[in-house]
Amino acid sequence: MTDSAMPTRRLGPDDLVVSAIGLGCMGMSQSYGPADRDESLATLHRALDLGITFLDTADVYGRGHNEELVGEAIRGRRDDVVLATKFSLQWTDGRMSVTGRPDYVKQACEASLRRLGVDHIDLYYQHRVDTTVPIEDTVGAMAELVEAGKVRHLGLSEASSTTIERACAVHAISALQSEWSLWTRDLEDEVVGVARKHGVGIVPFSPLGRGFLTGAIRTPDDFGDDDFRKNNPRFQGEAFDANLRLVDAVTEMAHDKGCTPSQLALAWVLAHGDDVVPIPGTKRRSYLEDNVGAVSVQLDPADLDRLEAIAPRGAATGERYSWQHSYGDSPEPAESS
Repeated sequence: MTDSAMPTRRLGPDDLVVSAIGLGCMGMSQSYGPADRDESLATLHRALDLGITFLDTADVYGRGHNEELVGEAIRGRRDDVVLATKFSLQWTDGRMSVTGRPDYVKQACEASLRRLGVDHIDLYYQHRVDTTVPIEDTVGAMAELVEAGKVRHLGLSEASSTTIERACAVHAISALQSEWSLWTRDLEDEVVGVARKHGVGIVPFSPLGRGFLTGAIRTPDDFGDDDFRKNNPRFQGEAFDANLRLVDAVTEMAHDKGCTPSQLALAWVLAHGDDVVPIPGTKRRSYLEDNVGAVSVQLDPADLDRLEAIAPRGAATGERYSWQHSYGDSPEPAESS
């Protein structure tokens, strides 16, 4: 893959054009152990050089740090970037909460614009759904941001099919960001079909199974104490061993295909439609460059059948998270995307 050779895809009924693979920036500020600021900035710059135009952040990542970092990285290159960020999750008295109040939507947007150092956000997501506020009210406030020119396109994250239906009745929704990978396939049951009915593009986060599908993680001891995966159910005891067998099968097939396990896992996500744009996260240039190679991996029907046998729905052992939350359509923590 040469610089700027990245193909593009279109999200949403308004045809938001983005690179076929985006970059999730969360790990540069939290959850996956310490990050090196200089390497993070170099990774963001390298992404742009490789033709990755789609950068994903959120106001809650690093409690604002990540937006500031991304804003610094794109300074002078704003026109090269489709900038996505999110609101609704916030820390209050040491606890995570969610809000979709219309007044908060506007406050959060202003704060994100300031941290990012831009005059508009290309894709603005509700990070998690606030079930105490009608989605119509939240999306209505988001639509007002579009009318004001502060936001170009709207998105939802981890929303249910019912919420998607209701939101689309208020304003066009360009993208749904939810977890989707070889070991997390719940989205396929109903949500993908409803999203496509309304022309909503799909932006899978954690398409590499939180790094597990890369094949680089061989023992729970690979995680530091400040890595949230250390306490994730899928990386514990018998679950770890069972999931490692799945990863080993993916690795074997990748060897047969002449690609890396990461590239194979991303190619599988990409093969699910031209309206699918995964955003693998990384804070290192070497992993970024490996991920970009996925766009050159072609999967034929036999390959897809083999992967289906390796990782059918429900193949992963263990829950996605180790704690329970009471917020959102699909209760997950801020660290999830």
